[in-house]
Amino acid sequence: MPRVTTAVVAREKADKIIITHGTDTMVETAARLADIKQKTIVLTGALEPALFKTSDAVFNIGCAVAAVQTLAPGIYIAMNGRVFPHDQVRKNVRMGRFEAVNPACFSAG
Repeated sequence: MPRVTTAVVAREKADKIIITHGTDTMVETAARLADIKQKTIVLTGALEPALFKTSDAVFNIGCAVAAVQTLAPGIYIAMNGRVFPHDQVRKNVRMGRFEAVNPACFSAG
């Protein structure tokens, strides 16, 4: 995410923000947003393109909508029916999913 976009998010008056994002760099973008305080920001996307019948896009957006309304301020990623703190998630390309970095220390969903 370019710095200009990060600045735009930081200046946004809304305190609850959903960002749809490509999954390859979603975790890196979330890390760049981490300095933004007092906002609940949820990034989400789709592992299957939205044009595919098997796309997870709508499901993930629904999860992000619920998350942004209920979570404390912070930066999160909503994928695969789970919501992860931005610094506790990675994309597992081989398995085709997002997963907790340290599952033993992760207590969501």
